[in-house]
Amino acid sequence: MTAKAQEVALDRMLVDRFKNGDESAFNEMVARHRDRIYGMVHQLLRNHQDAEEVTQDAFIRAHRGLANFRGDAAFSTWLYQIATNLARNRYWYWWRRKRDRSVSLDAPVGEDNDMTLADIIPAEVDSPDEVTVNEEFVNRISKGMDKLSASHREILVLRNVKNLSYEEIGGILGISVGTVKSRIARARESLRAKLGEDFK
Repeated sequence: MTAKAQEVALDRMLVDRFKNGDESAFNEMVARHRDRIYGMVHQLLRNHQDAEEVTQDAFIRAHRGLANFRGDAAFSTWLYQIATNLARNRYWYWWRRKRDRSVSLDAPVGEDNDMTLADIIPAEVDSPDEVTVNEEFVNRISKGMDKLSASHREILVLRNVKNLSYEEIGGILGISVGTVKSRIARARESLRAKLGEDFK
């Protein structure tokens, strides 16, 4: 059994325990998934306090809805979907209020992952060693990401930062694998265009 299959099986067992009245099972689910959910939400919102609130709200909603969870998708996919929708709602609330946002793209995206948003764009050179990611480059990517539509930024974070499969992203966003692939391609192309001719 693969590690992914083991995770899905353990989640299913915890869901069953919770539905049978074992409240501690939900605490185990929170412990298993909290860091990953927070990491994804933080990459989408780029604000610690808002990411904490959205993560907490996602688990509150999951707790309320778990009795009706049918298991058509993996629990983790369902949870990512809840968190993504909440983050999306928070983002649009910000956008309407014209809130200023800042982001540091050279900081690691999580404690267990040293990838940064600067890694999102595949380098179009023979060797990664030929690319020097300096401060100017990081700033340009930051500005480019800020100019992307919410859906393009969201899908790049899910794919390149959270390293989710096309199938997982499709499940979270409620779209087909083909749509996931084409949206990622369009998002990357859009980001390259925003960065200007120097990085094409």
